[in-house]
Amino acid sequence: MAPRKKKQGVDKNLVIEAFAEMAKDKKIDKDLLHGIIEETLSLMVKRKYGNHADFEIVVNMDKGDLELYLIKEIVEEVTDPTKQITLEEAQMYSDEELEIGEEFIEEITLENIAENFGRRLISFASSTMNSKIREIERNNLFLECKDRVGEIVTGEIYQVRRNEIILYNNKFEMKLPRLEQIPNEMFRVKKNKTIRAIIKEVRQTSAVAPEIILSRRSEEFLVKLLEIEVPEISDGIIQVKAVAREPGVRAKVSVASLDERIDAVGACVGIKGVRINSIMRELNNEHIDLVYYSDDPVKYISNALTPATIKEIILSPETKSATVIVPEEHVSTAIGRNGQNVRLASQLTGYDIKLLKEGGEDIEIQEFEEEIGSFFLENLLEAGIQTARDFLETEPEVLLKIEGSQAELIMEIRKAMLIEFNEREDKEYVNLLMQAAERIDDEEENYDEDENTEYIDDKAENDIETINEEESDELQNEETLEDEENLQ
Repeated sequence: MAPRKKKQGVDKNLVIEAFAEMAKDKKIDKDLLHGIIEETLSLMVKRKYGNHADFEIVVNMDKGDLELYLIKEIVEEVTDPTKQITLEEAQMYSDEELEIGEEFIEEITLENIAENFGRRLISFASSTMNSKIREIERNNLFLECKDRVGEIVTGEIYQVRRNEIILYNNKFEMKLPRLEQIPNEMFRVKKNKTIRAIIKEVRQTSAVAPEIILSRRSEEFLVKLLEIEVPEISDGIIQVKAVAREPGVRAKVSVASLDERIDAVGACVGIKGVRINSIMRELNNEHIDLVYYSDDPVKYISNALTPATIKEIILSPETKSATVIVPEEHVSTAIGRNGQNVRLASQLTGYDIKLLKEGGEDIEIQEFEEEIGSFFLENLLEAGIQTARDFLETEPEVLLKIEGSQAELIMEIRKAMLIEFNEREDKEYVNLLMQAAERIDDEEENYDEDENTEYIDDKAENDIETINEEESDELQNEETLEDEENLQ
C-alpha cells in the first residue's frame, strides 16, 4: 500500500507577511492586532470546550507563531470532558509515559487548527475577527478625519445631485450639501472638476468611512482663504478679529496688525488687489469689505459702516446697541442694498445699530396724524408721547391702555415711523405687543364676567325679596280672612 501523504506545514514567513500587511492596510497597531487574534482564539476555545476550559494562547507576530495549549487533568474516569482526559486517550497523543493525576497539554497550531475546531467554528472566528478589525478601522478613520475639521480641502467632483455634491479627496468621499454651497454657483459645477471647501463636520456612521460634510458658506472658510493668500495672517502678524458674511454677495472682515509698520488692510488687499481679488473669485465674486479693528466701539462701528460717512454715534453699552447719525446724502450708502451694509456691520461689531438721518433725529408725532387718527393722537399727547421716538420706545402695554389704541393700529403707526427713520421692525417688540394685547383682552373678558355675575346676584336677591314680600302679603290676607270668619 502507498504511504499516507504528509501534511504540508504552514510557511511562517507567509504568516509574518500576512500580519504585517493587515496591520499596514487597516492602519492598526501591531499590539492591538495581537490582542484581537488572542481574543478570537479564546472565543473559539470557549465555544467548543466551554467557559471553564483551561488553556493558554501564544501569538508571536514577529516569528509567525500562533499556538494554543489545552490543559487537562489525567483521570481514571472522566466527569468533565472540558478539563479531564483518561490515561488511555492521553497516551494516544504522547510518546512519553503518563500517570493519573498529571497534566496533559494538547497543542493546537496552524497546521491542525482546522481539524480541532471544524469549518463552521473557523468561519465564525474569521467573521468575528473581521468585524472587530472593521470596528477599529472605522474608529481610526473617524478620529483621523475629525482632526481635519477646519481644514481646507480640494476635492474632485464625482457626482452632482439635487441637494448635494459628492467629491473625492485622497480616497475619502465628501459631501457638500446645498445649504453649505454659495448661492448661484451651481452653474459652475461640473463632474471631474475640482472645488475647494472647508471640512465643517465629521459624523460617524455604520459604514467604515465616516460622513464628511464640507462648507463654502461658513465664515471659517473665508478666514482660511485669507490665511492661505496673506502670509502675514498665517505668520500671526495680522489677526482676523471678526467676520460677517452673506455668502456670494458681500462680507465684512475686521483685521488688526500686531506690527505698527504693517498696514493690516493693505496687506490683505495686496499689490493692485491681487490677494483679495483671488479670494473674491473663489467665493463667486463675493464683495469683501476689509475693516480696521479697534477696541473703541465708536471707532469700530464707524469703520464697520464703511464706505458711509458717519456724523455721530451714541452708544448704549448695557443693551449693546448704537444709534448712528448719518448725513442725508450718505443714508442710502450706510443702509446698503436691502439693508445689507448696516446688517453686516451689526453682525461684525456685535452691536444693534440703528441709523438716523442728520437733522431728522426725531419727528413730532403730529406729523403722523393721518396714520394715528385725531382721537388717538389727542390721547397720546395727553399721555406725554410727543414725538415718533417717544411712541417707538413706549412699552406695548402702556400704549394698549391708552383709549383708542389697538394692536393692529400700533403696528401700522410703527411701520410708518420706521420707514421714515430707515429702520427695521424689532421682532421682540412685536411679540411683546401681541402678548400684551392677549393679556388685556383676557382681563377685560374676566371683568365683564364678574360684572355679569354681580348683576345676576343682585337680580336674584331682588327676586327673593319680592317673593318674600308677596308671601308675607298673602299670609296677612289669610290671617285677616280668618279673623273676619271668627267675628261672624
